[in-house]
Amino acid sequence: MASLQHAIDLINGGQQDQGIQLLRQVASAGDPQALFVLADITWSGNWVAQDPARGRILFEYAAALGHARANLIATNLLASGVAGKRDWATALGRLAVEARQLPERRRALNLIAAMDIDEHGVPRSTPEPKIIAEEPYARHYETALSAAECAYLIEATETLFEPSMVYNKSRELVRDTIRTSDGAAIHWLIEDPAIHALNQRIAALTATSFDEGEALQVLRYSPGQEYRPHFDFVDGAQNQRLWTALIYLNDDYEGGETAFVQTDTKVRGHTGDVLVFRNALADGSPDPLAEHAGMPVTSGMKYLATRWIRASRWIP
Repeated sequence: MASLQHAIDLINGGQQDQGIQLLRQVASAGDPQALFVLADITWSGNWVAQDPARGRILFEYAAALGHARANLIATNLLASGVAGKRDWATALGRLAVEARQLPERRRALNLIAAMDIDEHGVPRSTPEPKIIAEEPYARHYETALSAAECAYLIEATETLFEPSMVYNKSRELVRDTIRTSDGAAIHWLIEDPAIHALNQRIAALTATSFDEGEALQVLRYSPGQEYRPHFDFVDGAQNQRLWTALIYLNDDYEGGETAFVQTDTKVRGHTGDVLVFRNALADGSPDPLAEHAGMPVTSGMKYLATRWIRASRWIP
């Protein structure tokens, strides 16, 4: 541990090359914490070249040597297939073992047990949509998620919320004036098998592949907070955001409607409802009618999950 701490001190002190070299030496000697640290920086690309596939292997090595957090990450990535192979059955077996000791993994396992999914974690059926509009193309699926599933997503992110931030012209990180909510990303390392199964359901609702979706984002709106008119289309992106799926996680609030500002169409979802709309026209250009806003919440707390779906594979 002294050598590992010395490596970390070197890295934090600006001597990254020496620190990384020492970290690799400690990790190669079989230190699970050193392997975990090396996995984390390799996955994220901090101080070393980003390589998610290599990072995943290192997480698995750390897990095999008894690192508890690496073990959970290895299970999550095995369930989703991010940066490596996907083996849903083996991931569920690992989850069942973890559930014997960890309440949060037991909740995930119980949630999965209540889902109507096949042996690959894919939903066997989806609800019929209510047509909101043809332009912009928008569909509303009622009760696509259960109340228990919505509560699980809120609970999974409650300690992760941070103010929505953007970079200003001086490259300073400042509070976003367009999106004034708090946000939390369920990134791939913490996307547990239950949440992955929910992402599979969103993929089914949009007739897309789960690996085309970005990480699920959960937004929390307090009274007065809003998401002002904007587009989800990303200018200049080669792998474009074609679809947006909005999951309404609760309904005990006032205000907060989703509004398509060019057509004066508003949607007020109930717990578990999903609104799906298309961001691009047939030729791949932005749909000007897809401009939308989250209206200000007037009372209560609104929770909403967002999944942006790209034109092709997005996950590594």
